[in-house]
Amino acid sequence: MKAREVTEARRAAVLGSPIAHSLSPVLHRAAYEELGLTNWSYDRFEVDEAALPRFFEKIDASWAGLSLTMPLKRAVIPLLDEISDTAASVEAVNTVVFTEDGRRIGDNTDIPGMIAALRERGVEKVASAAVLGAGATASSALAALSRLCTGPVTAYVRTAARGNEMRQWGERLGVDVRIADWAEAERAFDAPLVIATTPAGTTDSLAEAVPERPGTLFDVLYEPWPTALAAAWSAHGGSVVGGLDLLVHQAVLQVEQMTGCAAAPLAVMRGAGEQALAAR
Repeated sequence: MKAREVTEARRAAVLGSPIAHSLSPVLHRAAYEELGLTNWSYDRFEVDEAALPRFFEKIDASWAGLSLTMPLKRAVIPLLDEISDTAASVEAVNTVVFTEDGRRIGDNTDIPGMIAALRERGVEKVASAAVLGAGATASSALAALSRLCTGPVTAYVRTAARGNEMRQWGERLGVDVRIADWAEAERAFDAPLVIATTPAGTTDSLAEAVPERPGTLFDVLYEPWPTALAAAWSAHGGSVVGGLDLLVHQAVLQVEQMTGCAAAPLAVMRGAGEQALAAR
């Protein structure tokens, strides 16, 4: 996509429900300011699955793109003209770009964002990994691990149904997924890379089990931060990648796709996110 004219007024936004907590406006607006896109705006809208088609009916030529959070990442797919292979691999779209010829293109920047956040901390390849949880973010984690992990991935889950879902995602993504009961989650810390995809508070009880020499923890939460697990991990000298790292890296890719600019300002966007979180 060619770069947009700086003087052209363009709109973008993040949609979801709930959406009031979203840091996306802070990150995208910081990028626009740094890139000199003075006529670009980025807002947030409370939109659920039922309201999504009506929202799309109001989209006009002034719109450049959308960021999508839960529960819209799958609901949006029927409304699009095309989705990327990355989005199709996990049946989830978090980015929509409106092209100049009126097409609606869906992508998933969570997966490459996760990979970029890990590589920023020096994690290029691992021989094995563990995933805590089995929700929507866990499938994105498996997709990222399909490109980073050369061996098995153990998923720690609470129910057999969730285990079956993770095993099916593994088969689809070409990942050797092994299922373990959540009661054994402490064993996850033996892996060189642990990705925690669970809601706030879920892993707090595991903090005391962090080993003396842990590997890398990727905790996808960014608020509250640090989580008890992330704090314990850092205290033991382990490398920690946080949810803000993921949020910033996936937002960088969104800005680049929506604006056509070759490189979004990662450091500026991260700084804006850190400042916003500190003010909460």
